[in-house]
Amino acid sequence: MNIFKKIWLLTVVLIFSGQMAKAQHVLTGHVVDSVTRQPVEYATITVDGKSISTTKNGNFRVVLHKDSSMLTVTCIGCKSKMMTCHMTDEHMVIPIARGKIDLKEVVITPQLGSASFHTLSTLDLSLRPVNSSQDLMRLVPGLFIAQHMGGGKAEQIFIRGFDADHGTDLNVSVDGMPINMVSHIHGQGYADLHFLIPETVSTYDFGKGPYYTGYGDFTTAGYLAYSTKDALGKSMISVEGGQFHTFRAAGVIDLLGEKAKQNGENAYIAGEYSYTDGPFKLPEHYKRTNFFGKYTKQLGANNKLSLSASTFSTSWIPSGEIPERAVASGTTAIDDNGNPYIAPISPNPINRFGTIDSAQNGKSSRENAIAKLNTDLKNNWAMENQLYYTHYTFALHVNSTFFADDPVNGDERQQEEARDMFGYNGKLSKQNNWGNTSLVSTLGLNTRFDRTYGSEYSHVTEQYQFLDYITQGDIRQNNTGVYLDETLQSGKWLFNLGSRLDYFNFNFHDTTKTQVVVSPKVNIEYTANDKVQLYLKAGKGFHSNNAIAVIGNNGLETIPAAYGADFGLNWKPIPHLYINTALWYLYLQQEFVYTDDGDIAPGGKTKRMGVDLSARYQLAKWLFADLNVNLARPRLADSAKNTGYLALAPTFTSTGGLDFKFDNGINGGLSYRYMHSRPGNNTNTLRANGYYVTDLKLNYTQKRYEIGLTIENLLNTKWNEFEAEEVSQLRGESAPVDQMSFTPGTPFFAKLRVALFF
Repeated sequence: MNIFKKIWLLTVVLIFSGQMAKAQHVLTGHVVDSVTRQPVEYATITVDGKSISTTKNGNFRVVLHKDSSMLTVTCIGCKSKMMTCHMTDEHMVIPIARGKIDLKEVVITPQLGSASFHTLSTLDLSLRPVNSSQDLMRLVPGLFIAQHMGGGKAEQIFIRGFDADHGTDLNVSVDGMPINMVSHIHGQGYADLHFLIPETVSTYDFGKGPYYTGYGDFTTAGYLAYSTKDALGKSMISVEGGQFHTFRAAGVIDLLGEKAKQNGENAYIAGEYSYTDGPFKLPEHYKRTNFFGKYTKQLGANNKLSLSASTFSTSWIPSGEIPERAVASGTTAIDDNGNPYIAPISPNPINRFGTIDSAQNGKSSRENAIAKLNTDLKNNWAMENQLYYTHYTFALHVNSTFFADDPVNGDERQQEEARDMFGYNGKLSKQNNWGNTSLVSTLGLNTRFDRTYGSEYSHVTEQYQFLDYITQGDIRQNNTGVYLDETLQSGKWLFNLGSRLDYFNFNFHDTTKTQVVVSPKVNIEYTANDKVQLYLKAGKGFHSNNAIAVIGNNGLETIPAAYGADFGLNWKPIPHLYINTALWYLYLQQEFVYTDDGDIAPGGKTKRMGVDLSARYQLAKWLFADLNVNLARPRLADSAKNTGYLALAPTFTSTGGLDFKFDNGINGGLSYRYMHSRPGNNTNTLRANGYYVTDLKLNYTQKRYEIGLTIENLLNTKWNEFEAEEVSQLRGESAPVDQMSFTPGTPFFAKLRVALFF
C-alpha cells in the first residue's frame, strides 16, 4: 500500500470516528423522591429500549445515540415517569412520586450484590406492615427467629440450614454500624436488634452466602443490613393494645419542615415504649424504651453529612425452657446408654405456659452514635467516611438444667457484661466508563474496637448469692479489614472480583493472640434480557471465635473459614410474576456448638447444600401473593449416610401469604410460616417438632389516620417456638434426664392499633 492510500484510509477512519463520537452523548442524572428529596435507589431508567438501574445514591448514566430520546423512570411503589432527553442535556434531576405497587414495573438489569434480592425486599417492606424488629427480620426469605428466654433477649436465628444461635453466622448491621457483639458473654455474634424502631427503617438489603467484600466477620450464611430514613414523608404517632396486657406507643416527628427539605436539610426524632406480660403464667413484665434522632445536611454540592443517636433499655422476666416431661407423661428421653426410652411423668406436672424457675430475669441497654460523610470528589470519584460508637450493658439470670449439675443449690447462671464499641468504615470508589462499558473500583477499610468490663459468667443460687465463677475478666478485641473490589459491566455481562484481608487481635486475662485471614470473592452475572438473569457467586467467608475460647486454646479454630457457591436465576416469565431461585453449597471449617454452660465446643467440619425459591405474583391491581421455599441438607462433613446430623439445623422452611391494597384505604394480608420437624440432637434420636402458624393483618389507612388489627396465630395452633436438647433434673427427680426442652409459641393473640399522620 503506497503512502497516499495510507493517508486516505487514515482520513476516512478519522472522519467516521468523529461522526461516531458526535452520534453519541453521555447523560448523567439523579432520581429523588418528590416529597423527601432523598435519592431513590435501584429505580429503572430505560432509554431506546435499554434499561439500567440507579445506584444506592440515586445516580445513573446513559448513552444517547439520537438527538432526542424518550427516557422512562420506573420504580416499585412509585409512579412511572416519561420525559424527553436531548443530546444537549448534561445532567438531569428527576423527582418521582410514590404510587401504587405494580410488578409490571420490575425490570431485571445488571446490578451487583443485594440487587438480586432488592425486588423481594422492596415488595415485602411495602406490602407487609411491621411494628417490631422481629417483623423486620421475618421479611427475609428463609430467615426464622425464635425466643426462648424472654422477649428482651436477642432472637435465635435460623437460616440456610444453620441454627445460627443469636447471630454467629449472620452479619447484621444498621446504617453501617455492626450489631453482632464479638465475644459476648451469652454467645458469639450476639445480635440484639430491639433498639431499632421499625417506623424509622427506609430499606433493608440482604445477601446469602459469603460473597460480599464489604461484609466480613459472621458473613457465612449471609448478611442483613438495615438503613434508617434520612427524611420523613410525614410525622406519625401511634398507640396499640392487645391481649396479655400488651401496650405500645410510638412516634416519629419531623423537626424542620418542607423548606428545609428543599435546601437539603432534614431532622427528626422517634420514640417507642412497649410492654407485655406475654401468655405465660408468670407475667413477663417485658418493657422496652427506645429513642432515636437523625440529622442530615447537604454541605454544598459535593458533601452530605449524616448524624444519628439512639438509646435503648429493656427488662423482662422469662419463663424459660420447660422439659417435655414436666408437662406430660409419655415423652421421649435418652437413658444413660444413649438409648431412647419413655420418661416417667414429672413429680409436679405444670401447664405448658408455666415456669419452673421463677428467679430468671434479664435487662439490657444500648446507646449508639453515628457520624457519616459522603463526598463526591468529581471525575467519578466518591468517598464515604463513617464513625460510630456504642455503649452496651447486659445482664441475665438463666437456668435451663435446674438441678442437673448441682442438686443442692441448683444450676442458676448469671451472665453480665458492660461494653464500649467504636469503629470506622471508609470507602473510596472510582468509576471509569467507555461507552456502554464501566469499571467500578472500590477500596474499603473497616475497623472496630471492643472493650468489655467485667464480663462475667458465674454460678449463683436462686437468691442470686454468688457461688463460683465459670468465666470472668475483661476482653479487648480489634478487627481491622481492608478490601479491594473490581466490577466490570459490559453489555449483558457483569464480572466482580474482590478480596478482604482481616486482622484480628484477641486479649483476655492479659494474654494476646493475633491472626490474619484472606477472603477472596467472585461474582458473575449474565442478563439475557430484561426478563432473565443468571448469576454465579463463589467465595470464602468466616466467623471469628470468642476471645475467651481463643485464649483458652481448647481445640477451637480462631477464625474458621467458610467456602460457598450459589448458582441462581432472576426471572420474569410474565409481566406480573417475579421469581428468584438458587442452588447453593457451603462448607464450614468448624461449626460452633454451644454447651449448657455457655461454652463453645468444637463442632467439626460441616457441609450444607440446598435450594432457595422465592416468587412474587400480582394477581390483580390490589392483590399480591408471595411464596418462599427453602430446602437444606446440613451434615457433618465426614459423616456416613444418614448420620452426622446437626442439631436444630432447619431442613425445610416456607413462608408465604396474600396481601391486598384497595384504593379506599383497606389493606392487609394473611401470611403463614412453616418449619419442618428437624433433628434435636446429632444422632437424630430426639426431634424438634415442626409448626405451621398463620397471622392476619387488617388496616384502614387514610391520609390523616390509620386503624389496624393484627392477629398472631389466627388458628390458635399449639406450637413450640423453640426446642433444644437439655440434660436436666427437676426438683424431686433422682437423676438427670436427656430430653427436649421447649418454649411454647404464642397462642391466638390480637392487638388493635391507631395511628395519626401529620
